[in-house]
Amino acid sequence: MTGGTRRDGAGIGGAAAIAGIGATEFSKDSGRTELRLASECVSAALADAGLSASDVDGLVTFTMDGNAEIALARELGIPELTFFSRVHYGGGAAAATVQQAAMAVATGAADVVVAYRAFNERSGNRFGQVSSAVAQQVNTSGVDNGYHYPAGLATPAATVAMVARRYLHEYGASSEDFGRIAVTVRKHAATNPHAWFHGKPITLADHQASTWVAEPLHLLDCCQESDGGVALVVTSAERARDLRRPPAVIAGAAQGSGPDQYIMTSYYRDDLAALPEMGVVGGQLWRQSGRTTSDVDVAVLYDHFTPYVLMQLEELGFCGRGEAKDFVADGRLELDGQLPLNPHGGQLGEAYIHGMNGIAEAVRQLRGTAANQVAGAETVLVTAGTGVPTSGLVLTAP
Repeated sequence: MTGGTRRDGAGIGGAAAIAGIGATEFSKDSGRTELRLASECVSAALADAGLSASDVDGLVTFTMDGNAEIALARELGIPELTFFSRVHYGGGAAAATVQQAAMAVATGAADVVVAYRAFNERSGNRFGQVSSAVAQQVNTSGVDNGYHYPAGLATPAATVAMVARRYLHEYGASSEDFGRIAVTVRKHAATNPHAWFHGKPITLADHQASTWVAEPLHLLDCCQESDGGVALVVTSAERARDLRRPPAVIAGAAQGSGPDQYIMTSYYRDDLAALPEMGVVGGQLWRQSGRTTSDVDVAVLYDHFTPYVLMQLEELGFCGRGEAKDFVADGRLELDGQLPLNPHGGQLGEAYIHGMNGIAEAVRQLRGTAANQVAGAETVLVTAGTGVPTSGLVLTAP
């Protein structure tokens, strides 16, 4: 590596753990402020860990979160903060909030750090709709968006559709291959009482009949819009062992950005049908954790759009480039399959809380308390939003 030797987060792996998880209900209209949602999920996570607000000295969230750290600290009665951080790039920040918390704990910058995300994304500001303000930002992001907004590529689905179409062309995949992802995760959501689509599985025929959003993406290729909040308590692995719940050890935590990176679609890459930023994350995770794809018992992959799930499987090394359509065709992603995918129902079926609910599910799987528990789960892979600079985790049982 030019400029020095990459250490791949060697000081993070195993040093910290997720000791508490908390969430509000997931809805389409919470009826309360985003600050209240944040307060509720953080309070629940602290109670889950057997800690109080006075134990917290660090907070991490997304740059997109509307709840300032100091406002949340006032609401909860957190007396002092020695560490606070925010991570950019929307859903790509999810696992990175835990990475930031783990780094703070590993370096002694803080003892107990809470990562949180709370929003009224359905009843308030809906990310899936056209927003001219995104292209009018007075910064480089506004400049980037200004290139493709005039062409009508003004929603996440529209930009992802560009990549999806190229993927179909390059590898001979089909819309039905996308649909198999949607059917699998909705099947899992149907047996998760906390999922918005509890009791509502779909068939491949349902997927194919759903309306086009931006060809080749059907409505059922696209994640939900949800109101809610999720929080995660991170502390040292040593301290976590003595707390109320079995900890999820952070064996690996990484961020990654690829060449010629833009947002959702990186138009100027030689290979459009790829997500190299996830490859950057995956390589770090396997080196940090000492695990390989064959060690993964559960995969919690960010499923904002179904084609990006297929591409993640390829980038992370579960199958070769263009082979995901075959990898997912024979039941491998079922709860009793080789690689159970999103047992909670993911963002397509449980809720879209920018991926934070997926991290909470990973913790439940390691504790053995998940609604759709995978037997013997000891290693869980979690990824964050794709198409953007992203992040990931490998969590393990203590």
